[in-house]
Amino acid sequence: MRDTSNDIWNDDDGAEDEAPRKGGRLRRFGIFFLILAAVLAVVIVAAYRDGTGFDALQRLFSYGGGAETTEETGYHYDASDSNRFAVLGNSLVVLSDTKLQVLGRNGEELWSTSVGMSAPALETGGDRVVAYDVGGTELYVVDEGGEVLTLTASEDAPYLSARLNDDGWLAVTTELPGYKGGVTAYDSQGTEVFSLTASDRFVIDARVMDDDNTLAVVALGQENSVFVSNVVLYSLETAGVVEPYADYDVTDGLVAAIGEQGGRLVTVSDTSLTIASAAGEVETSYAYAGSYLREYDLGGDGFTALLLNRYKSGGVSRLVTVDTEGQEIASLDVNREILSISAAGDYLAVLYMDSVVIYTEELEVYAQLEGTGSARSVLMRPDGSALLLAADSAHLFLP
Repeated sequence: MRDTSNDIWNDDDGAEDEAPRKGGRLRRFGIFFLILAAVLAVVIVAAYRDGTGFDALQRLFSYGGGAETTEETGYHYDASDSNRFAVLGNSLVVLSDTKLQVLGRNGEELWSTSVGMSAPALETGGDRVVAYDVGGTELYVVDEGGEVLTLTASEDAPYLSARLNDDGWLAVTTELPGYKGGVTAYDSQGTEVFSLTASDRFVIDARVMDDDNTLAVVALGQENSVFVSNVVLYSLETAGVVEPYADYDVTDGLVAAIGEQGGRLVTVSDTSLTIASAAGEVETSYAYAGSYLREYDLGGDGFTALLLNRYKSGGVSRLVTVDTEGQEIASLDVNREILSISAAGDYLAVLYMDSVVIYTEELEVYAQLEGTGSARSVLMRPDGSALLLAADSAHLFLP
């Protein structure tokens, strides 16, 4: 038999070493996948238990470990008492009386423009934000890339309110000379699809429902010398028709805001929450039982957050979460000063004088951070993180 020990084509020298190396790599891969499987199992169990595990996994992949804020997740802007803020994905929108800007995840300015506003306001809808001047003539719709739409009102027909739905449809309410207000609706491309003028009751707010087919208009009138809020519904599917197909009263209160949760219209008044169907039928309401509404947020996923005061002033308060059936999910008595609340996703962030606490919708503590003395307000994000807003900077709290 021919000797092949020195034949380079048939040389199997070192074959004995190859197997152990391959085995070592396989063992390392096996250990890695076992660890990954264990982490995923923990996350899935947590997600099944309280719905927060997937958010934790998302934060881990997006930001890595750590529970404190860092400069990498910081935003810097000019200090101003007129500053208004909104979360837009990983970006922060800042509006003052002189400037509108979109700041990126690492704090860089992605887009900005100069403005001149006396009463700046911001509203979020889907992946867009509308910035406008209440009682003024400037309006901008922006996304994370910057300007999407710009509108300018005439001096005698200034803006009263502007709201976006989840698809980016815009409803704008204006004063109109000789009338009791007007409402114009725009689709996501910025094309006007509906317009009305009001002569019977003052219009104060409006919103396109998330089905993009219905416009809900909040009107204010008087009955028996008492102010009454009325929600009037119009179809956007019948071009040119401005007759309402339904309406309903919000009794014993003046509407402060209108939103949508679970396909239902939710109105916040000074005395109660009212929940109605898209057909204009009041389904239920949640009364504040003599408490005073101090603050609210409709941004929760299927719940409204309320801060109710026992007295007109003072720090004795009650935090309440209410579902889309008008049922109280949870309540929490609070005997310390609250600076700000913000709801998003399954969470409610509450900023106290020296700390921030993130609660679940059941008002169970999810995470908290001490030593927030410089923060003035908080913005909750759907993934369970929160932005702490100081006079000239904001930093991300990662539970």
